[in-house]
Amino acid sequence: MKKLAFVIFVLLTLGAGFAGGVWYTHRPPGAHKGRTILYWVDPMHPAYHSDRPGIAPDCGMKLEPVYEEGRIPTPGNRRVVYYRDPKDHSYHSEVPGLNPATGNELEPVYELNVAQEKQQLLGVTYATVEPASELETIRASGRVVQDETKITRVHPKIEGWIYQVHADFTGQFVKAGDALLTIYSPEMLASEQELLVALRARDEMKASPSHEAYENSLILVEAARRRLELWDLSAEQIAELELTRRPARTVTMFSPASGFVMSRNAFPSQRVSPDTELFAIGDLSRVWIMADVFETDIQKIHEGQAAVIGQGIQAKVSYIQPQMDPTTRTMKVRLEVANPGLRLKPDMFVDVEFRVGVSGRLSVPADAVIDTGLRKTVYVDKGDGNLEARQVETGDRMGDRVQVLRGLRAGERVVASGTFLIDSEAQRE
Repeated sequence: MKKLAFVIFVLLTLGAGFAGGVWYTHRPPGAHKGRTILYWVDPMHPAYHSDRPGIAPDCGMKLEPVYEEGRIPTPGNRRVVYYRDPKDHSYHSEVPGLNPATGNELEPVYELNVAQEKQQLLGVTYATVEPASELETIRASGRVVQDETKITRVHPKIEGWIYQVHADFTGQFVKAGDALLTIYSPEMLASEQELLVALRARDEMKASPSHEAYENSLILVEAARRRLELWDLSAEQIAELELTRRPARTVTMFSPASGFVMSRNAFPSQRVSPDTELFAIGDLSRVWIMADVFETDIQKIHEGQAAVIGQGIQAKVSYIQPQMDPTTRTMKVRLEVANPGLRLKPDMFVDVEFRVGVSGRLSVPADAVIDTGLRKTVYVDKGDGNLEARQVETGDRMGDRVQVLRGLRAGERVVASGTFLIDSEAQRE
């Protein structure tokens, strides 16, 4: 009898334990640690609600419970501190939903607690959100080219044969008025003869009783002289011809400008005509710099803007070419620069720096921003090891810093190094 009673007691005990396990497994919401679960939510898209745990259908993340207190405990040490309008950061809410003013879906603002000892192990350092420097430097590579407006091409205006060449090598420096070559031209010789005939007729007409004949002789002299001038015979050469009354067998061509002989096509005994380019003379006292500026920076450059070439040489933007290079994604920016001492030589490569004003904006170290392609995140120091994951909008990069257009305030401290390790810590489950 006692043995039967013992068996019945054991069976009742096992049954009670099984019933308790079933009740615990299927306990109603809110029975866990005295907190009531309202629903489950997608941590990446808080607008998605579910009345049971599971996986979010859009992003595949594990749904997390929302308790009566209105905050979502998240994996690891991360938690949602509030919800914010992604477009209007001044609007906060304790629960997910929509901003009634704008209709924008609120995004969660997370806070992560990482002990100081662990931060040291992760190599975490901080930087302060500061105003961007008043001048941003845009660097580009450039090439020195000839100022096309200072190239003089020398052509004869008559046909003939070169007798002697004075500027006889490329690169030679000539001054305006220096002799370039002498040329024999039957046309020029005949025109000189015409002037001498007109001069003799004028002299004979001086004693003529007909004043009209004398006037006509003066007209002939002036026409012959004008013809020689149009063929680039100088006033001194014409005066010498009138004085000696002897035609010159050859005439000398003089340089119309000062500069270097950039190209030469003049040799003794060569036959020339008006379409023959004898010399190209380049003035290098001012040169152009053709700088390649990337398309992301070209909007900041404008005509008249100052720039610095190499070791402190001042230049100015004179033109921006409209064509984009499809291979390098750059545009040609032309700068004009004085060239004292001829420090800049054609085809020389130089560094170009443009100074662009960007005052009034904030900046942080570029390594402080985690860019996933969809959003950009920085971790803001809230004290006592608490780090707030905050979404930001960034602008231009300036060296090792980047402009922040929205999401931060001046003076806040952000994680500057170890950012990816902190983000990995925040993502741990």
